[in-house]
Amino acid sequence: MNKWGLLSIIIVSISSAAIIYIVNMHTMPAITYFPLANDQQIEEAKTDISLFSENGNDSYEIIWSANSKSDTPTYLRQDTSLLYDNGRLHGVRSKWKQNTDTINIKERLFHEDSSFFQAITFHHGEIHNQDKTIKSIQQISSDRLYVIDSPTTSLESFKTPQNNYEVEWKNLLDKTTRQQLIFHWNQLFTHFDIDSSNYLSVPLTNLSTYQTKPLPSLTQQETDKIMGQLWEGLYKNYIVPATKQTNKQPISYIPIVLFSKDLDHLLVLYELNGNKKQLIQKYKLTKN
Repeated sequence: MNKWGLLSIIIVSISSAAIIYIVNMHTMPAITYFPLANDQQIEEAKTDISLFSENGNDSYEIIWSANSKSDTPTYLRQDTSLLYDNGRLHGVRSKWKQNTDTINIKERLFHEDSSFFQAITFHHGEIHNQDKTIKSIQQISSDRLYVIDSPTTSLESFKTPQNNYEVEWKNLLDKTTRQQLIFHWNQLFTHFDIDSSNYLSVPLTNLSTYQTKPLPSLTQQETDKIMGQLWEGLYKNYIVPATKQTNKQPISYIPIVLFSKDLDHLLVLYELNGNKKQLIQKYKLTKN
């Protein structure tokens, strides 16, 4: 083989590798709902927020983590986690692996001032069976942490208040966050001309409640299916765009999820990148 032929092969090989690398860099699996598996499951799923350390007088560091383990390795495992600070979006993390049973996400973040942190994670697995059918496994986990950063007292954190001092701080942070969120959600109701009395309203951070409790007038099996389909829509329409948000962009608050009392659809109302959005999903409950 002459040197020009060898050079051509090298160039083609390098080009092919570059194309594969670029595709892999820009390709990220979407969360896709498939009928839920009956013989496999996510056996461990946990979201955690904890105070790690104090950094001088003006800031502190928290650890935000999400971990899950399925009972067997699956074709695709993916966890996506959202962190909110006093009702405002603070971070989004998503991690995926093929042919594994375990996903671990861990972030250390600096912050200042007293805060009410909330995190929620959707743990998902995609199973490709030998008969070419595809099934899903899923779980939702969440956590919360109150951090008191007061100039008159030492830095303190808790998940559940243990004394009157912590109860007072919890009530204050809850009230401040709630008032801000209600004002924001009412703006969305008005913008989209929605009568909230026709819906069960659930903040996104409270969805883990329905991991073990069915939605009103529905079975747990139907609820699990709705949750899987909901997170598929959230991932595409809210989570992926949220990862592109920068600190210079407008504040984004916890979305409100509205489950129709007619049991035929749900809405997700949120604001992202300064734009008010409405996600509409019809229920498909005829089969699992």
